[in-house]
Amino acid sequence: MKTFLTTGNLPVRLVRLFLGLFAYGFAIALMIRANLGASPWDVFGQGLAHSTGLSFGICTILISAGVLLLWIPLRQWPGFGTLANALLIGIFADLSLAMLHQPQALWLQALMFLAGLVLLAFATALYVGARLGPGPRDGLMTGLVRRTGKPVWIIRTGIEVVVVAIGFLLGGVAGLGTLVFALGIGPVTQLAFRLLSVDLHAVRRPVAALSGRAGAAPVGRSASAAAGKLKS
Repeated sequence: MKTFLTTGNLPVRLVRLFLGLFAYGFAIALMIRANLGASPWDVFGQGLAHSTGLSFGICTILISAGVLLLWIPLRQWPGFGTLANALLIGIFADLSLAMLHQPQALWLQALMFLAGLVLLAFATALYVGARLGPGPRDGLMTGLVRRTGKPVWIIRTGIEVVVVAIGFLLGGVAGLGTLVFALGIGPVTQLAFRLLSVDLHAVRRPVAALSGRAGAAPVGRSASAAAGKLKS
């Protein structure tokens, strides 16, 4: 198990990446089905789905594609993991939503939401630890931090306030769960990184073979993003 969590072997890292992305999609579905309020980006995805009639997963993919377009003026470059993240999380979320149903009892809804939050933190540690590129939203945040010189917490908070407001206006579900997510995801993710032996300094190492870019800059910036998130 220790080897799986810390190895530099590429096939094992790919397994870790895809396992993490599947778990991430399932975690999103758990929180949505709890119906207590989703994460800011998922409120945006729900709102877009409500207003367009498309599935939540398809809207998540479209949002990721739009975010990646914003990388261009920020001079960010995606890695293999970035593209896998943009495509697969929405698919896995839709599959999971089809299997899950909203509980009737409030305590079961709360338990489902908390399970989703914890699972999402561990899923993040899995795919970030694979060192194959940051997620689209992480890259947007770090790119804005680099270009504006503003602190991570200001950029992160600003982005999430904007997307949750847009999502809510479009019909997404923002509630107590959204606040719990905002306050709880940082500490839980930090714990997950420790338990799964994710070395943020190791994430800085280039992955030129998959990114196709000699410097593999986004991988290094993803480490800074993760570190900034945990501190903010």
